[in-house]
Amino acid sequence: MAGTPPLSRTRRISALLILATAAAIILLDQATKLWIQSYFSDGCDTGSQIQIIGRDWLSFTYTCNRGAAFGLFADKTLLFVLIALVVVGVIIAYLRFLPANRPWLRLSLGLQLGGAIGNLLDRLRQGFVVDFVSIKSAPVFNLADSCIVIGVAILAYYLLLAQSPPRREAPAPPPTIRQGQDPG
Repeated sequence: MAGTPPLSRTRRISALLILATAAAIILLDQATKLWIQSYFSDGCDTGSQIQIIGRDWLSFTYTCNRGAAFGLFADKTLLFVLIALVVVGVIIAYLRFLPANRPWLRLSLGLQLGGAIGNLLDRLRQGFVVDFVSIKSAPVFNLADSCIVIGVAILAYYLLLAQSPPRREAPAPPPTIRQGQDPG
């Protein structure tokens, strides 16, 4: 962009930390999804499970999610690809303006960016998102989903609580001097 000042060293490091967080999330997310797909080589949605804790409390279940959260809006892959591209674009564009002294904000955006790209890669490569973590009475999810939710929660905290200016007490009124009293 013409007329835009270059990023300071601190801002470059801040942006690199966000990108490094996102890259780590993408790698972990894709590795876990490839592992679950290779383990359940018979395909998704077969009902097969790996019990982790207790009976149906925590298990791995390979599921092909063709919709959004909770399977809503199934088979709208193009819509979700476009939404993910917009989210990724906004986060990357915002890096230039991000305050360098806000580590929680950087972590939040790195988690969201990594999660969005992780699920985007699934949609582009397979037409669906691989979900596999099953917790009793909750929808099946994956690492990318978890990172997005945690990132949004951190961002909400930052925007709602951490950003509010500190309350300043009203200045104390000047001392009153009574007539005939020595001020010193």
